[in-house]
Amino acid sequence: MRSDLQPLAHSLILLGVIFAGVGLIILLVPKVPWLGRLPGDVIIERPGFGFYFPLTSCLLASVLISLVFWLVSQFRH
Repeated sequence: MRSDLQPLAHSLILLGVIFAGVGLIILLVPKVPWLGRLPGDVIIERPGFGFYFPLTSCLLASVLISLVFWLVSQFRH
């Protein structure tokens, strides 16, 4: 393998491991009752109409994913 592609290969392997880990968590952890029901999640239910936008849950997931990537970058140096 060319040495200039080695960092890309390591990054792709790490990304694959992260995706596999998230997949296992989704399969093995039962439904989290509070996820999607946090304050700030928009839920509008009317007869014949329902709208759901998990704003706070998405922000929480984004913060957690950013934290994981930051920790990984700290250990790589």
